[in-house]
Parts: sequence; C-alpha cells; structure tokens
Amino acid sequence: MIEEFHSIKRLPPYVFAEVNRLKASARARGADIIDLGMGNPDLPTPQHIVDKLVETVEKPRTHRYSASKGIPGLRRAQAAYYERRFGVKLDPETQIIATLGSKEGFANMAQAITAPGDVILVPNPTYPIHEFGFIISGAAIRHLPAGNGEDVLRALERAWSHSVPKPRAVVLNYPSNPTAMVATLDLYKELVALAKKLDLIVLSDVAYAEIYFEDNPPPSILQVPGAMDVAVEFTSLSKTYSMPGWRMGFAVGNERLISALARVKSYLDYGAFTPIQVAAAAALNGPQECVAETRNVYRSRRDCLVESFARAGWDVPPPPATMFCWAPVPEPFHHLGSVEFAKLLIEKADVAVSPGLGFGEYGEGYVRIALVENEQRIRQAGRNLKKFFADADKVLHNVIPLAQKARG
Repeated sequence: MIEEFHSIKRLPPYVFAEVNRLKASARARGADIIDLGMGNPDLPTPQHIVDKLVETVEKPRTHRYSASKGIPGLRRAQAAYYERRFGVKLDPETQIIATLGSKEGFANMAQAITAPGDVILVPNPTYPIHEFGFIISGAAIRHLPAGNGEDVLRALERAWSHSVPKPRAVVLNYPSNPTAMVATLDLYKELVALAKKLDLIVLSDVAYAEIYFEDNPPPSILQVPGAMDVAVEFTSLSKTYSMPGWRMGFAVGNERLISALARVKSYLDYGAFTPIQVAAAAALNGPQECVAETRNVYRSRRDCLVESFARAGWDVPPPPATMFCWAPVPEPFHHLGSVEFAKLLIEKADVAVSPGLGFGEYGEGYVRIALVENEQRIRQAGRNLKKFFADADKVLHNVIPLAQKARG
C-alpha cells in the first residue's frame, strides 16, 4: 500500500502549490494580497440569469435527476448561439452536449477517445487540463510550441512525422490560456486540411471566444467547411456570463465524437442541476448587452494594468483577448525562473501571479496575470511593484545566497 497509484504517479508536481501556500500564509499573517493569480472572475452573474435560477429552483420537479447530455432547451439555446455568432448550424440532438464546464468536457472526451499509449499533440504552454486529461487516460503527450501562424502547421507536421505510433488527436486553444494568442479563420482552414490529411481528431477550446479586445471577434474552427468531419469544440459560460461556479459548458461538433462523449458521461453523471441548465439557456437566449459590458470591464482593466505596471518598470504586452496578460519575467529577475519570481512578488510586493512553468516547460520565463481585481486594486499592485523593483538589488542580494544554499 506504500506504492503510489499508477495514474497519480503520471501526474507531475503541481507547480502552483508552493505559490498558493505562500499566498495563504501571507494572508494568515494579515497581508493584503492583491490576487492576480487564478482566473476566477470577480464580476457578478447578470441579474436576469440569477432571477431565472431562483424562479426555476422553486419548482420541486426541477430537483430531480437531470439529463446527462443537457436538457433539450439548453442544447437548442447553444445551437442558436452558434448560428447567431458563427453562422454554424448544429443539430441539438446529435452535435451538442452540455458539460460541467469545459474542463470536465475535455477530461471526459479524453476518456472517450484514448487508448493506453495513444499519442496526443498538445500546445505548450497551455491550460493544464489539455494535457493532464489525456495523461490520466493513459496517453503519451507530444508538445507543440504554442503559436498562431505557419509555425503551428510546420510543428504539427514534424510531430506527426516523428511520432510512433502516429498521433490520434491535436488540441487547439484560441484565444489561448495563458498566452492570449488568437487564431484567424485562414489558420483554421489550413489546420482542418492538415488534420484530414494526417487523420487527426481536432479538439478546439474556445472558452474565451467572447472576451476579445480587437475589432474582429475570434472565429470558430467549425466555420471551416468540412471541419465537422474531424473537430469538436468546447465552450464555457464561465467567463462570458461571469458564471464560473455554475460549471456550465458545451462540446459541439462531430457527431461520432459527441456520441462517444455522451456515452462516457452517461455512466458518470446526471448533468448539471436542472435550474442551472434553465438559467444557462436564459443566458444564451436573453439580452446580450451584459456580455459586451463584461468585455469592456476586462478591456479597461487590461489597459489600467499595462499602464500601471509600465510606470512601475514592467512592460506587459497588452493581450488581444482573454482575461489574462502573459508577461515576461523582468530582466533583473529572469535568472530566478517564474516560480521563484512569483514567490518573491507575494513576499515582497503583496501581489500574486501564476508562474508560467505551471502551464508547461515552454512557459518558463513568463507569468500569467489575471484581470480579476478592480482598477483601484490594479493600480495599488502597480505601486507595490514600483517599490519592489526599486529595491531589486537588495532583494536579489538576499535571494541568491538562499537559492544557492537550497541547491546544496
């Protein structure tokens, strides 16, 4: 009984754990930590969605088991959203399934399509479930350096050529968490053509499709003619409608893949609580001004953060989408790595960020900064950072000997 379980052994150490412990300890001491780490939206769910939940939960019949694949009205609402937003027609019966957030959808799709030893192509850095869902399912992972141009296509071809056995699926994530990269429809066209040529399943995560700051909204891969032959796309209401704790998402696309996911889910859950599903349908069918308002809040926070941090001496590239900035570790601290830098920010500046290493080895040298505090708090973070950077020489003088001692 002392040997660790096989699936647990395959999971790498949780990079964020040490940073989270430091954050908790600092708060226990009374420190006012400005938490820009976890992508946990702080905005309230729009009132008309909450009202629909309350109205529905008062009906006792909604307290019974729900439908694993999602109630019909919710699936129809998602079909209407895809036609309205992307011009893509979906069959609510065969091409849409409701999931407990996009994270659960990804994990169960991995269970549905993966045999032990299958090779899966995953971008790096990326959101952890894109990789770990398949690792838990027994797959082997081959990383593709994250990008959004011709480099992605060439990397995919190289990975396919040098993999034994040949890869079964490729994961895409645009707008990307953590890098905020956005894909064009032209890139999707080339990726679909390549996937068909190489006989690859495409799993596309567009959870941040509605959090964008440029003139052109991010596209769906399903807009590409023929994409439905190879692709499934995952979406979420978490960020679009500030509903993270409600755990409501969708998988849509290829009928065979959706059917496989539905089969696995039917053994594991009865779907989300029915009032949540009814309220989710109200979100998709109801007034959409709230989505634009949420987008504007994140845009304002992004601009405030970029300006405030620049005044502190940290140039943060403004992201074109998502609720995250992907920022290089400032040069004086670059040699420490993203984890040690993130720990220093908590200890010396009362600011929490996510170390880039937690999103994959190619994330080293960066940190992810979440736009989950109001502008007043963001400006305070900037002032804290300015003081911290002013003492950089003294801080580094004390940190380097400790790091050397830790290495033994």
